[in-house]
Amino acid sequence: MSTAVEPGKVQESVRHQGEVPFYRERGQAVPRAVKGRFRDFKWWAMVVLLGWWHLAPFLRWDRGPGSPDQAILIDMPGRRAYFLFVEIWPQEVYYVTGLLLIAAISLFLMSALAGRVWCGFLCWQTVYTDIFQQIERLVLGERTVRIALDRAPWGPLKIVKKGLVFGLWFVIAALCGIGFTLWFGDAFQTLREIFTLEASPATYLVITVIGGFCFLLGGFARERVCVYMCPYSRFQSAMFDEHSLIVSYESWRGEPRAPAPKHQDFAGRGHCVDCKMCVQSCPTGVDIRFGNQLACIGCGLCIDACNTVMDKFGLPRGLIRMDSAANVEARTAGTTPPGQKLIRPRTLLYVALLTLVGSVMLTALISRSTTEVNVLHERAPLYVQMSDGSVRNGYVYKVLNMVREDRVFTVKVDGLEGARMDIVGGATDVTEADLAVDRDSVGTFRLFVSAPEAALKSKSQPISFTLVEKNSDHKPVRSETIFAGPDK
Repeated sequence: MSTAVEPGKVQESVRHQGEVPFYRERGQAVPRAVKGRFRDFKWWAMVVLLGWWHLAPFLRWDRGPGSPDQAILIDMPGRRAYFLFVEIWPQEVYYVTGLLLIAAISLFLMSALAGRVWCGFLCWQTVYTDIFQQIERLVLGERTVRIALDRAPWGPLKIVKKGLVFGLWFVIAALCGIGFTLWFGDAFQTLREIFTLEASPATYLVITVIGGFCFLLGGFARERVCVYMCPYSRFQSAMFDEHSLIVSYESWRGEPRAPAPKHQDFAGRGHCVDCKMCVQSCPTGVDIRFGNQLACIGCGLCIDACNTVMDKFGLPRGLIRMDSAANVEARTAGTTPPGQKLIRPRTLLYVALLTLVGSVMLTALISRSTTEVNVLHERAPLYVQMSDGSVRNGYVYKVLNMVREDRVFTVKVDGLEGARMDIVGGATDVTEADLAVDRDSVGTFRLFVSAPEAALKSKSQPISFTLVEKNSDHKPVRSETIFAGPDK
């Protein structure tokens, strides 16, 4: 079959002219079913993502007796987060920041390489909207049947069918909400408590909120979330360049378009038969023949639909394809396409940033201390003048033991001549003392440090506490603070 237009002599169809409307007044997009590799990839992505969402909380990881054995757990009451062998404490929130940075940079790299592949295949909104649409198709029928049913007046049959759809949506949404709660408590116990009505009111509230949003956004808002609510669709084009893979229409080959009988000779005309299968299969209702648009989520279902039509007419596939703007422009001009360039400045920058952030996080994890100390100087009173003339200051000394075994430490006061310590409930009048801290906990101690007034050089001078674990080669933890006294 010959192409419609000589390369380099692109003609624009009258039907192709016009502007893409910013807001569609018509109702919700009703996509039709298609088959092809992009549809298959969406199925596999859905299985993997939902499998991870609902099954990952049931994975186990042995952390020793008395410790949670859920592999991935965000323990809100215990103020911990567990990721396999890594335990994140509240003061280590910077690890979460690092993970968010990695996620953001990965998204930028993904966009630079393959356009809106996240939106089209991996976004939770896309996944659940796809599930809800499949339920509609299963219960109500194909696109034309669903449209006719929506337009029909309400009657017993419509009420039953719509009720069944909403009921199945409700089940999926409830499972989504339940799946969310399993990440924040032991999955087996939480699941049992939910279905035996023994869970806390907060748990049912979370299920209602998460499931409710799933029901509303996946069932009713759908493409409006992608077009009008999601900020990513607004700035994602800034991450594209001429080598990013996007859904593209080969207008040089498709125009001028017109309906055609199956056995018509396509010499002198475009390969696009204006069947609108690409529009009907699009989950956001985009006509890709207008070019790349904000509403296009890059799922490629229009490619599967168009390839099916091309096969019926015996025409080459690829009238709509996932390709870069550089390759499309080269074919339009009749030159050799440059191919896919994975290595280019912006992708190298994203990879370098990922490497940097990942290396910093890995170094921090490898070198993280298992002991942290926090010293709080008491302010009321700032100091006390004792009967013997010495000056006493009070401190709250906290030791964080991040190891799952009991430990004994020795604390020593330095920097002030003649300073002595008293530990409430422990040693008195000493320069160093032992502190026992239970495993995986924070030991809180109240210390009083006394020093002769003659040793004070000013009304506030620095002192330090040094903490050393007994029978261990761990580095000492040194904490600087102040010792207050009367004006000099």
